Amino acid sequence: MGQKPGRLNTFVAPKPNRFLIRLMTPVNRVLMLKGFPLLRDLPLLNRVAGIRGIANVRQIDFPDADRERLAAVCGKGRATFLTPNHPEFFTDWMIDKEIVSKVAPLTASWATNGVVNGLGRLAQKFWLANNLIAQIPGNSDSARRHSVDWAVKGNGVLLHPEGAVGWHGDWIAPLMPGAAEMAIAALEQGRAADPGFQAWVAPVVWKLVFLHDADAGLQAECAYVEQRLRIENAARHASPAERVYAIYEALLARDEEKAGVIADRSQPVARRPETLIAKLSERLASQIGAADLSSNSELQRAARRWLRTSDESRDDTAAQAVKVSADMLQRLCRLGPFAWASETMTQEQAAEHIKRVRNDYCLGTFRDTLNRFVPQPVGPRRAIIRVPEPIAVHDCGGDAEALTAELRRRLQSALDDINADLRKAGGPRGYPNPFFQV
Repeated sequence: MGQKPGRLNTFVAPKPNRFLIRLMTPVNRVLMLKGFPLLRDLPLLNRVAGIRGIANVRQIDFPDADRERLAAVCGKGRATFLTPNHPEFFTDWMIDKEIVSKVAPLTASWATNGVVNGLGRLAQKFWLANNLIAQIPGNSDSARRHSVDWAVKGNGVLLHPEGAVGWHGDWIAPLMPGAAEMAIAALEQGRAADPGFQAWVAPVVWKLVFLHDADAGLQAECAYVEQRLRIENAARHASPAERVYAIYEALLARDEEKAGVIADRSQPVARRPETLIAKLSERLASQIGAADLSSNSELQRAARRWLRTSDESRDDTAAQAVKVSADMLQRLCRLGPFAWASETMTQEQAAEHIKRVRNDYCLGTFRDTLNRFVPQPVGPRRAIIRVPEPIAVHDCGGDAEALTAELRRRLQSALDDINADLRKAGGPRGYPNPFFQV
């Protein structure tokens, strides 16, 4: 008989506690986001995360028109899947909770099984009472069925169609089709009882901008990363953008050396990874016997499935080799065209680059582990929240691929509009972008 899965990989349906959910709303708003008025501005106290707000989001710009647009597609007789972008870890659920508290407080939210199930039994009970749905890698059927049933009852379901955080707040990554597929399934289930039943996919975007010049904080975090990864300190007058570029160049050179690729360090970082990625992809496909996969993302998913699958004939050395190849390939693919698309790197983008490096390369210490779960911003911020026109699944047919493509278009368009408004207002602050390629 096969070994039973442990708590981490066992789906347990959420048991939402209305009182706890209502109680956590102001706690989230003050402790996690905005901080305590007056105290958060006092010297020394403004450095304590729990006083200044752990995510340090002082202002929330969520216009009534956008809130009402979202509220209009939530409620009885409708299955609504809320699909925010995913630019930052930890802050994601805090802002998402603030959004749903305004329109659909009993919304169920998808989260990784490591958060819901992986922090002990008491933590699991707490998260399930807060209506979090554990996503079990490689076995999401139970979570999907529960989501559809919950949505059909007139409650919202929130999930991030980009999947894992990529730390790119101005670019929407290719989306996974889960929200569209569940909306289609919910529509079919709802209309079996009510011919007028509706299903919606509701895009939501939020963007974080610094309230003040964050250069000093960015310089300090760059210095920490350089010291932690033993990278030569930047030139005295280097900008955070230049320091980020130098960090990535040094890390790329190390990965090239490990993989046996002869590096041409005169080439820009934007062009150099191609040879290394091709070599790693070929090696990983050979290691797991998946030479017919067409993309690196498919190959990475196949590698994760391979590592999860138990095989008594497989030795630890083979598994470790696959993990090393898969991890390196994933890190390399996380820096994409969004990095070199513009002549300017904003301070927010520089902050995202640094957080991505810390998440991917700074490992092993308590400080690093804490940063992965609760990354700290270098200054106070404003969250700009917008709701593009929701997608009426009941009017669009059952094509999940087309729905997903339209969802991505609406998310990106809304982000572009936010950035256009910021530029008209004279912001955001930035630097010449060393990654930029004509």
